[in-house]
Amino acid sequence: MISLYSPGDGLLHRVPASAKLAGLVLCALVLSLWRPVPLGTLVVLLAVSAAYPLAGLPPTMLGEAWWRLRWVVLVLGGLLWLFVGWEPAVVNTGRVVALVLLADLVTRTTRMGDLLAVLEAALRPFRRLGVDPEAVALTISLAIAMVPVIAGLAEQVRDAQRARGVRLGIRAALPLLVLTMKHADDVGDALVARGVVR
Repeated sequence: MISLYSPGDGLLHRVPASAKLAGLVLCALVLSLWRPVPLGTLVVLLAVSAAYPLAGLPPTMLGEAWWRLRWVVLVLGGLLWLFVGWEPAVVNTGRVVALVLLADLVTRTTRMGDLLAVLEAALRPFRRLGVDPEAVALTISLAIAMVPVIAGLAEQVRDAQRARGVRLGIRAALPLLVLTMKHADDVGDALVARGVVR
């Protein structure tokens, strides 16, 4: 699956792709530079979560997005709590979760073609420096779309472990890597079949 676009006529569906992409970049920059207290991080997470129903997406999509991120919260948050304390754990884990949710929200409400067109237009001035706007735009849009996809693959690995009654721990990274590489191959085959790349 290259795109996770969910058709609809919600508020964010009607916002131009350029505004959504600029908003995603701005949010990533602000979240990276901002040094909030844990309460501020929780407010940010609530605001991002509230954007799902405002976008006209069903509550199940928000629930699925949070459910896929539960291991990120537990593992990343737990390790940070253990090594640097609970406040940095809440703040930094919250940042990661908020950015993944925002990336998911953009891919759910933006057609891949629209996203590619915006990226190509933004990169066109760099053509004189030898940059291929089409190739870079495709790379960036696929990277954004892959964030929620990899979270979903991680969930598949956890489900398979539970079904077999196996706990692989850190070794679960190997099947996740295999699934990710297989997905990348499938995406590459799809792009070649459509003549997008050679």
